[in-house]
Amino acid sequence: MQTQPAVVTTTPQPGHYDIDPGRSRVTFATRHLFGLGRVRGSFAVRGGSADVADPIAASAVYAEIETASFRTKNPARDGSVLSRRFLDPAGHPVMTFRSDRIEAGGQVVTGTLTVRGTSRPVTLTITRCEVSRGSFTARATARIDRTEFGITAARGLAARYLDLTMEVQCTRN
Repeated sequence: MQTQPAVVTTTPQPGHYDIDPGRSRVTFATRHLFGLGRVRGSFAVRGGSADVADPIAASAVYAEIETASFRTKNPARDGSVLSRRFLDPAGHPVMTFRSDRIEAGGQVVTGTLTVRGTSRPVTLTITRCEVSRGSFTARATARIDRTEFGITAARGLAARYLDLTMEVQCTRN
């Protein structure tokens, strides 16, 4: 019988952690066809880091998301969104998030999301943080308005808002 490492929901130990791209992802839900259809999809996380400090408010987070990894399991939609009209991964291969402020005991992370060269403030709400020896997994949610990032094509057909869930596994260096 193998013993599983103890998992505790708490704040990670201070230190530098790298985001594990193979165990991290961004998922989203939105609507299309004038709000009638639900769309779910994902992006791959390229990498990043979390510098956990004491106090937690002095911590910092940085993440890179691969634009070309956009997937919804609908090849026609994916091709359209990966065109220059929407995400344009040829010209903008990476979306980035950099934290500016961590509040409410580490439950709210406010930072800057950059998509297609446009940077806007975004607030992430940490919904779960599981800490184990030498690593932690955090889940955060946010609502993004695509038009704030200059992605305005297909109004009505493609929803304005995306509800994002980021799940990242971070390993201590």
